Amino acid sequence: MVKRGSDELLSQSGVTVMAPAAPHHADNNNQDSAAKKVKLEQNVGKPSRVIHIRNIPNETTEAEIIQLGLPFGRVTNVLVLKGKNQAFLEMAEEISAVAMVAYFGGCVAQLRGRAVYVQFSNHKELKTDQTHSNAVSALPHSISASAQAALQAAQAISNSAGAALVAGAGAALQPANGGTEIQGGPNTVLRVIIEHMLYPIVLDVLYSIFQRYGKVLKIVTFTKNNSFQALIQYPDTLSAQTAKTALDGQNIYNGCCTLRIDYSKMTCLNVKYNNDKSRDYTNPTLPSGDSDAHQLLTSGGVLAPQFLGLGSGLASPYGVGVGGVGLPAFGALTLTPASPALRALAAPPLPLATVLLVSNLNEEMVTPDALFTLFGVYGDVQRVKILYNKKDSALIQMAEPHQAHLAMTHMDKLRVFGKAMRVMLSKHQTVQLPKEGQPDAGLTRDYSQSPLHRFKKPGSKNYQNIYPPSATLHLSNIPATVSEDDIKDAFTKRGFTIKAFKFFPKDRKMALVQLPSIDDAVAALIKMHNYQLSESNHLRVSFSKSSI
Repeated sequence: MVKRGSDELLSQSGVTVMAPAAPHHADNNNQDSAAKKVKLEQNVGKPSRVIHIRNIPNETTEAEIIQLGLPFGRVTNVLVLKGKNQAFLEMAEEISAVAMVAYFGGCVAQLRGRAVYVQFSNHKELKTDQTHSNAVSALPHSISASAQAALQAAQAISNSAGAALVAGAGAALQPANGGTEIQGGPNTVLRVIIEHMLYPIVLDVLYSIFQRYGKVLKIVTFTKNNSFQALIQYPDTLSAQTAKTALDGQNIYNGCCTLRIDYSKMTCLNVKYNNDKSRDYTNPTLPSGDSDAHQLLTSGGVLAPQFLGLGSGLASPYGVGVGGVGLPAFGALTLTPASPALRALAAPPLPLATVLLVSNLNEEMVTPDALFTLFGVYGDVQRVKILYNKKDSALIQMAEPHQAHLAMTHMDKLRVFGKAMRVMLSKHQTVQLPKEGQPDAGLTRDYSQSPLHRFKKPGSKNYQNIYPPSATLHLSNIPATVSEDDIKDAFTKRGFTIKAFKFFPKDRKMALVQLPSIDDAVAALIKMHNYQLSESNHLRVSFSKSSI
């Protein structure tokens, strides 16, 4: 029997991380009555353990709301009012709620690409009404199966992270499993390959992520076949299996640094040095192997606090401090691999800007649609404004900061329509739409509802296929009735020369096409993306890492 008191929701022990159950709307009438009792709380208000979150997307789940609060402390209750686009989150400690409101006061919280607003609630707790087992006295609601599962998952993760922090605070590493430290065995060592590594990954980042799922005994990092890899040893098969299930396919940072995890054939790692490439957490007295290497271990042999998210640049997403309160690193932790919104495990030190300033454009040829298509390769473009009095410049608003960074990284100085385009972060927070009667000449467009967004679907596989501009384009969504000649003719009629063409041998829905130069490929992508091939098929075009 699941306890449902506000102080008892997370009192169960031995709970394992599980995927949230299918949503169960047990009592919509209760939710409606709750919504009527909730007044829109516009002010930050006095500190409270209960957080009020506004402007949430309709499809937001309890698990996603919990994810917002989990980095700041233990979550004890959650209520989602989908009809009102609001949610309430109860933290175990008021200081956790204070840290959360302070943090999101300095940066924008997002759920499914939409900005949400985080503030204190007027309510002091979400308390179960004993006269109605499924009601809350302050905010009547039923606790759905998905909420219960999400809360249990949050508790399991919090317990794991909390145990690691206790060790980091100075406790010696204690033997597992009844006093005997397991030093190896089948399926206790994971092999981790990191794909699309736009940011460097250090050993301590890996430790911070993998220690959530069990005690990490040893880590060895290395580069093989031009990819960064790591071997991570747990004391038992269950911990390794839990980590593999939870983290395989997840991104350390949004849209990049993807974890690919399988079991290593090794049963035990032999670590000779404790340094920035390898670490044996069971033997802190090992030499560094390099007298100049930066020592990451304290004299007690445990990780120094700055590597556990306590008062360092890693302590909070984007390096933002919160009033002296140390926040755990990797703020947007996914509860389970099946979480509805695939969120990053960490946040790189990027500015929070989502608006780009693009200059040195060919004003005779560039249009909002052309910029939407080109920048859409690296993120979901929300709005485009070509400046009315300076038509060789434009403002482009992306859905998320990391998408703006990707676009800037890959396209600054890229030649577009014969000119080297410059891309930088703008000081503007949003791109404003023109007011009624204001002259614009069609230079400002809102694409927020466009069906052509590549990354709108949570956990989109398109994130795994982001490459720099190249002369080879990847074509997809090709119907079986369309031949190689049909596609070549379509490109030729629009003025493009095809150097080479190749269907994918196992999937004729996809093909590669090579153009004479990157300039030509950029122009072809702009003109050919969404080209209609048949009644129901439109061509999808992106840059390829391959050549023909």
